Amino acid sequence: MQLSTPTPAAVGRKDRRPEAETAKRTLSAFKASPATYAVLLVVSALFFVPFVLMVSISLASDQTSAQNAFTVIPTEFEWSNFTSVFTATGLPVGRFVLNSVLIATLSAVGQVISSSLVGYAFARLRAPGKGVMFMIVLATMMIPAQITMIPQFLLFKELGWVNTYLPLIVPNFFTNAFNVFLVRQFVSRIPGELDEAAQVDGLGYFGVYRRIILPMMWPILTAIAIFTLTAAWGDFMGPLIYLNSEESMPLALGLQYMTSTSNAMQLPPWNLVMVGSILLTVPMIAIYYLGQKYLYEMNLQGGSAGVK
Repeated sequence: MQLSTPTPAAVGRKDRRPEAETAKRTLSAFKASPATYAVLLVVSALFFVPFVLMVSISLASDQTSAQNAFTVIPTEFEWSNFTSVFTATGLPVGRFVLNSVLIATLSAVGQVISSSLVGYAFARLRAPGKGVMFMIVLATMMIPAQITMIPQFLLFKELGWVNTYLPLIVPNFFTNAFNVFLVRQFVSRIPGELDEAAQVDGLGYFGVYRRIILPMMWPILTAIAIFTLTAAWGDFMGPLIYLNSEESMPLALGLQYMTSTSNAMQLPPWNLVMVGSILLTVPMIAIYYLGQKYLYEMNLQGGSAGVK
């Protein structure tokens, strides 16, 4: 009796069969019914109403804005409002946008660099008391920001940083507990054998980080960049505390300033304010749309994302 040896292709098919069956069972378990889609559609429509109203007001004429006679569905289409917001308000709206881009971009760069380094250190480096130190870092997440607001302001005032962008940008180069936790969990799932093989070839800890771990961390670092961009782009409280001059205001604070500079007994130009709100909203929607696959990959695949 002659035994046949299975071919590598057959073995591969056998190895993939359990994974395919598991994926099929997972898809069937999460299969939504028509009623589920109907409920999601109704809830999505309710959440979409404010955005539609914002677009409708941004397309209204100055007369309609002065009468405060807005409708949810647009009845006027004053496309010139999207250029008038830069010229007719008497405010440097273009400068507001550039300031927001500068603050948000540098904040995202700082968070990506610092979070990747600190998270890698907690995941890979061996040091006495590392676990206790990590728990202390996580404990800082329970401290409300309002408690540290006054001490931070006094510190930055002594440093001479008030009315500059430094208080809004520099703290991001020292990361935060949430991003450290994300990176640490992500790196912990990457097989340690890769580090050992690189160390055999003569790489140190920083060499392993730069040449092995960092290229695998793009999903989690992209997610951190999106989180930071969203927070810094729409930040209102920070610029309100530290920035005094009109030229240095970001867009979020500039819109509030636009509503408070109207003449006495005159309504603010809500149509132009809503145009500014669209400028504040649409870039974040586009960034999330372009980076959503990295958010899903961060949540679903963990550290195996870079090993494929």
